[in-house]
Amino acid sequence: MLTTNTNPPQDLHEFGVKHVNHGVGRITEGIMVKGEGSYVVYDNGSRMLDFTCGIGVTNLGHAHPIVSKAAADQCMQLVHSQCSIALHEPYLRLIERLIPVMPDPSLDSFFFWNSGSEAVEAALKMAKLFTNRQNIICMQGAYHGRTFGAMAVTKSKTIYSAGVHPLMPGVYSIPYPYWHQSNLPVDTTASVLSANSLYQLELLLAQQTSPADTAAIIVEPVLGEGGYVPAPAEFLQGLRKICDKHGIMLIIDEVQSGFGRTGDWFAVTESGVRPDILIMAKGLGNGFPISGIVSRRELTDKLKPGTMGGTYAGNAVACAAAVAVNKVMVEENVFENARARSKELFAALNALKADPTIGSHILDVRGKGLMVGVEFATPKTSEHHFSSHSAASLPASSPYHPGLNHPENIASRVAKKCIEKGMLILTTSVYEVIRFIPPLNVTEEDMKKGCAIFAESVKEVVMEG
Repeated sequence: MLTTNTNPPQDLHEFGVKHVNHGVGRITEGIMVKGEGSYVVYDNGSRMLDFTCGIGVTNLGHAHPIVSKAAADQCMQLVHSQCSIALHEPYLRLIERLIPVMPDPSLDSFFFWNSGSEAVEAALKMAKLFTNRQNIICMQGAYHGRTFGAMAVTKSKTIYSAGVHPLMPGVYSIPYPYWHQSNLPVDTTASVLSANSLYQLELLLAQQTSPADTAAIIVEPVLGEGGYVPAPAEFLQGLRKICDKHGIMLIIDEVQSGFGRTGDWFAVTESGVRPDILIMAKGLGNGFPISGIVSRRELTDKLKPGTMGGTYAGNAVACAAAVAVNKVMVEENVFENARARSKELFAALNALKADPTIGSHILDVRGKGLMVGVEFATPKTSEHHFSSHSAASLPASSPYHPGLNHPENIASRVAKKCIEKGMLILTTSVYEVIRFIPPLNVTEEDMKKGCAIFAESVKEVVMEG
């Protein structure tokens, strides 16, 4: 017999805690019941400024009216048209909108799936089929997903693959051009970091995976889960040269950095580098589950029909929402707003770093557009990470040094303070990093509010010691 659950919200929350898989982590208690623009509302009535965007998904804010209406209208026309049965119009309209914004005009063959992880799986599969090679090179600190192929190329934290090895074989990694990974000072130049990583790549190809056995190199143009570190243009250009030399596919993962997050359609565009395969998701649908894999027709025409597919791949409602996202990006001047708010965010964070009372606890402010990371020092003893210049900024009595992230350390405590003060924000990586992922259409007023909450939280945590 069907029954209606009339339990009060607190009982519903307890029900969720009991029955939702314990492997799913959360940063807040309570039940989120509404999202609107830059804010979310919980069942207890609390209204939170959301600087997480569902981890980089709701780039246009929550429940954008144009996007939501496009999805609702499509629901009344065609909800599901399996991609192996027939084409549908939203799928084709989305391709029509995306072709002009690709980082290279050669990217003209599209496949839409549901999630970033699935798109990574498809990209790895295509690279192996295109080259008839088996090995993959990824980056230390990379995050590409939790499915088995994606897990194999994810190197940001062991939690994602602990206890389920062996993963996909034939995966090798090199250091990303991030000072931690090369055990260099925080103020090491981009040129030195790039040269070091590219040297390690050449060494890897000479010692561990022959170019003739290497199908692809996969890289995030802005390291996401690994610490919000932008790749220098010269590093991406160096990867392109090495791939061209050896016939290796260059896979650019823009799941998190794409669709205006860094102030342009794609982060890789600024470097002028041509991907062989481009991966996108998250902001593509503004909350509707959709991802995309884009390559060149000269390559994808070699695939046998049936090679790609999936029950919900390129869902009509999600595609319709993504078409609307593209239109809103252009018609509402979202890129201009993102760039303006980025300047304000960097100014506020750099002012905090320059504050003589707390600035010595901030090692680095970095990022692009509205994908920004703040790295704190931690109570560790790895003093070798500091050059003479950066070490001088720390008081002699300071116990803080760069090191690995632990719950009792500063980044986690600052994030908790921000939540207490009404703003959702996330840490990231094994280091002490907080990431800012506000909506790209966030207002100047809300940006100021978020920066003020963050500054207050940092000051309180530092004063508490």
